[in-house]
Amino acid sequence: MATKTKTTKKIPIGKKLVIVESPTKARTISKFLGNDFVVESSYGHVRDLPKSRLGIDTENNFQPSYIVPIKARKRVKELKKLAEKSSEIILASDEDREGEAIAWHLTYALGIDPEKQKTKRIVFHEITKTAIDHAIGNPRDIDMNLVDAQQARRILDRLVGYELSPFLWKKVFRGLSAGRVQSVAVRLVVEREREIEAFKPQEYWGIEAELAKNKENFIAKLYKKDDKVLDKLEVKNKQEADNILGDLKNATYKVTQVEKKESRRMPSPPFTTSSLQQEASSKLRYGAKQTMMLAQQLYEQGYISYMRTDSVNLSNDSLIAAKKFISENYGKEFSLEEPRRFKTKAKGAQEAHEAIRPTDPSRKPDDISSKLDAKQYKLYDLIWRRFIACQMQPAVFDSTTVDIAAANYIFRANGSVIKFEGWLKVYPSKFTENILPLLAEKDILELIKILPSQHFTEPPPRYNEASLIKTLEENGIGRPSTYAPTITTIQTRHYVAKNDQKRFVPTETGLTVNDLLTEHFPEVVDINFTATMEEQFDKVAEGKEKWVPMIKSFYGPFHKNLENKMEKVEKQNTDEKTDEVCEKCGKPMIIKMGRFGKFMACSGFPDCKNTKKVDKEPPKSIGMTCPKCGKHEIVIKHTKRKRIFYGCPGYPECDYASWKDPTKPEEGGEE
Repeated sequence: MATKTKTTKKIPIGKKLVIVESPTKARTISKFLGNDFVVESSYGHVRDLPKSRLGIDTENNFQPSYIVPIKARKRVKELKKLAEKSSEIILASDEDREGEAIAWHLTYALGIDPEKQKTKRIVFHEITKTAIDHAIGNPRDIDMNLVDAQQARRILDRLVGYELSPFLWKKVFRGLSAGRVQSVAVRLVVEREREIEAFKPQEYWGIEAELAKNKENFIAKLYKKDDKVLDKLEVKNKQEADNILGDLKNATYKVTQVEKKESRRMPSPPFTTSSLQQEASSKLRYGAKQTMMLAQQLYEQGYISYMRTDSVNLSNDSLIAAKKFISENYGKEFSLEEPRRFKTKAKGAQEAHEAIRPTDPSRKPDDISSKLDAKQYKLYDLIWRRFIACQMQPAVFDSTTVDIAAANYIFRANGSVIKFEGWLKVYPSKFTENILPLLAEKDILELIKILPSQHFTEPPPRYNEASLIKTLEENGIGRPSTYAPTITTIQTRHYVAKNDQKRFVPTETGLTVNDLLTEHFPEVVDINFTATMEEQFDKVAEGKEKWVPMIKSFYGPFHKNLENKMEKVEKQNTDEKTDEVCEKCGKPMIIKMGRFGKFMACSGFPDCKNTKKVDKEPPKSIGMTCPKCGKHEIVIKHTKRKRIFYGCPGYPECDYASWKDPTKPEEGGEE
């Protein structure tokens, strides 16, 4: 792949300068504009708060001190020269709050004087000729409400991070950080882990009957006893299950009711940022960060609409185009007479925005496969199919429910077959047809066998990326632009880690920090409080609230509490004693906790700085003798990528290994 080089065109005097964030976006837009325009990239943010200090005057209405970062200075200088020669400056950064702030920062970084230089702001939610022409013809001023909302978020997050992190350094250890949204995400993971630890499994039994009519077998599940519907946990143990089997001995199985009906299944809405991240995780195994990177690439190349959105709205043009494509490619029976419109359910959703969709519904994934890499293609295919499917007819099923009497019990069998594919033709979904034999009331059925099965209730599952993002969205924590960075941050800070099922487990550091913040700074990790702050940002963006009073109402009590806690809270002692002696000075070695987990250090620090790795715990036995050598018990091992496998500890003399648990016959234990 060719490396990026920052080249600046020599702009003739009198041309119009269009500034966007990325070079790819600049190249795509320049295809749609004539020779009167020159499109250049700012390469992202051109001003930000300084890294080395707070950069906010808390005594003067929280005024921020922005600087041009070193990496952006050369580019800013180049853009300045171009701006001076241009007849008009058009700021075309993204249409969200972040993009609005970039446009505003550009006016300051480039020293643009609106009185002397003609400056316009344009926005669009897709990079197509139609959208760009419309934006150029309908410019507006920079929306300071959106800028203030972005500033408010940035300033609040800086205040929390810069003031709370030193508290953690002093009370736990250096290198830790706290954040308004990240700390809530960690809390969710910690609380789920504790739910799992406290969970007590409950035994229950299910009973099925394998029945037959004219040698066509099917399964019916126990449904009622004495006309009372049985709860899932009704049959509590083997004894109760055996009692039911005794009642059913020599029973006649007779059909008492057959109900047939047509059922319809509607398609899902087009993607929002959150639902795209969830579906890409489920179907493609993409992480949130990877999904957003690929979606941005597709957007900047002009293939999809803007990818940071919480709205499921669709433009009239896209709906008309979808109907035309569906009718021509799948038949009129698959298209809708009237477009299907969806209502956004997310808290604080921006209804003016659009859902994520292909910019041209007739551009099938295979049409552009040569222009995309494999991962881009898969994501475009997912977005395209979801959009087309949402404008297709419902899937229609013929459903059959059959009740079968046996003694004082009722068994129920459910059958379902697809009558009309509808949207399933484009967006396949998990569905297995269950075909029942032709049954009628009073039919006497043959019992093949009764199938009792033992089960145990299971704890709630640990969060994966998709389910954590879904929970954040449902609770109004963060916004489309923050989900992926939050997921990345809590991992890079080593507050959570992924297990072999790619689900989040809190680290010891994460547990310690969460408990400390929950006890002493409950508002920072409170879900409702954080969601309320998001709503206030939205009000600032809508011009309904000013950002300074909002920050002031939070910062005053927060800062006062922090000063109090800094004095009163004792340092968390996470050290563990060991029997080991330092080989350098002879003092006892202790186990300490650092950002990357536990390590062993000399208790004579700082005089002796000896450290070493903590010995890992021995592999855990599964209580089964190795089927190959018969000498050792099989243990759970991990690959370098942390995938679990089962192996013999007698390796290399015995090389037995299996991906599957050999104690579970249904898994087979293949080597």
